[in-house]
This record gives sequence, C-alpha cells and structure tokens, in this order.
Amino acid sequence: MSEKLVAAIRSDLVQAIKSDKIKLPTLPEVAIQIRREAQNPDVSAARLTKVIGQDIGLSARLIKVANSPLMRGSKMIEDLQMAISRIGVAYASNLATGIAMQQMYQASSPAVDEKMREIWFRSTDVAGIAYMLAKHYTNLRPDEASLAGLIHRIGALPILTYLEDQPKLNQNQKAMDFLLERLQGDIGQLILETWDFPEELLTVPSAFTDFKRESDSVDYVDIVMVANLQSHLGTEHPYTQMDWSEIPAFDRLGLNPNAEEQEAEDISAEMEAAMAMFS
Repeated sequence: MSEKLVAAIRSDLVQAIKSDKIKLPTLPEVAIQIRREAQNPDVSAARLTKVIGQDIGLSARLIKVANSPLMRGSKMIEDLQMAISRIGVAYASNLATGIAMQQMYQASSPAVDEKMREIWFRSTDVAGIAYMLAKHYTNLRPDEASLAGLIHRIGALPILTYLEDQPKLNQNQKAMDFLLERLQGDIGQLILETWDFPEELLTVPSAFTDFKRESDSVDYVDIVMVANLQSHLGTEHPYTQMDWSEIPAFDRLGLNPNAEEQEAEDISAEMEAAMAMFS
C-alpha cells in the first residue's frame, strides 16, 4: 500500500471524525459513572458498590477477581462491597472500566468484527502481562498498567468502523493491518484525551511501538511496550525477530530480554489470573 493512499485514507478518516460521520468511541455509561465517582478522593466502597451494582455481570466479575490469586485473600468474598473493599476503589474503577470496554469491540461486518475481537483478546493478554510487569518490576500501579494494556490499541476502533464501508480494504487482511499500524496511535491518543484519561496513559497508544524511545524513568508506555512484545512469544510475529536487547524499555524495567523465562509457580499462577481478569 502506497504512502499516498495511506495519507488519503488518513485525511478521509479525520474528516469523517470532524464531521461526525464517524464518532469516536465513548465509554459505556456505567464505566463513565464509575470513573466519575472514583475521582472523588472521599468516595467510599459503599458508594461505588451502588454504581457498579447496576451491572450484574460486572459485579460478578469483580467478585471473581477479588477471590483470585491476585488478591491472596484468606476469606472468600461473596458480595460486591466486600470485593471493592479488598480490591480498593482505584483498582475497582480501572478494572470495571476495562471489563465494560469489551462491549465496544463489535462490528456488523464479519471481517471487521473478527479483527475487533482479535484486537480485544490480544489486548487482554497485554493487560495481564502489563499487570505482572508493573507489580514485580516497578513501583507503578498494576491496575493502571493493566488498563494501559487494554487501551493501547483503542485507536483501531474508529479506523475499523471506517473500513466497514470499504470492502476492498476490509477483506484484505494485510491492508487492514497496515492501516491500523500506521493510523491507530494518534487516533488512540485523541480518544483517551476525549475520555479524560490520566496524563500518564495518554501517549500509550502513540508510543508503545516507538522501540527507540527514551525516558528518564520507567513508565506505562515502557510496560505496555514490553508486555506487547512478550505477548507474541512463541509466534512467528515480526516482533519476535527483533533484537530486544536494543530496546531501552527492557533496561528501564530491569529485564534481560535474552534470559530464559524462569517464573516461579506462584508468579505463573498470578499471570494466569491477571490475563483472565478481562476474558
């Protein structure tokens, strides 16, 4: 695909967004309410329970996470308020936001719907790996890292919506992937700005593939970058053919990319639980 065609599609897409022919995705209403409540430093678990409790499925998922190896509780949690008290308000807010986002990854065109689901499932893998990297190798918040993993390809949604009306493109897997790679970063950052996400997450969509990127200290971009690379281990993806030792993010995380993975059993169990949070 030529650069001229990519530029033309970018122009069409931006114009469609500006004219509201294609709307930027919006967070589900329950996620908006949850994040609004969580921004109040005095919000209680009881108050958040009332908001999250409106969604039975979401409530059940949070209770499941509260009883997972991630939380290591000695007592079985059976109700939502106890779950939120164990997880914490900020963690519950990010987790609920991520779970609610799943419903956004659907389309009417079979080819586009398949791609959306593929992106969602890959993002859940990245989110789980990001959680563990943040927990074991940084002082950053694991829940924020997992949310960063979920939204790292959020810019793909309006692009795929655009491609639904372009059968010559949406039925060409290579063309679709190429367009997503070239266009999703900037659009993803625009979406997060529209959603009023924290500043430390805004550049994740546009920077997680900038493998030469420098930073004064480890951040969520580094975590998602490494998590995304590690999510492709065992595949023939081009990322696995790169020399990861030349990627500064690994150094900032204190990871040796060439060392064989030797995770302890408890960490492996945590990894599985983290990756299952959004599945």
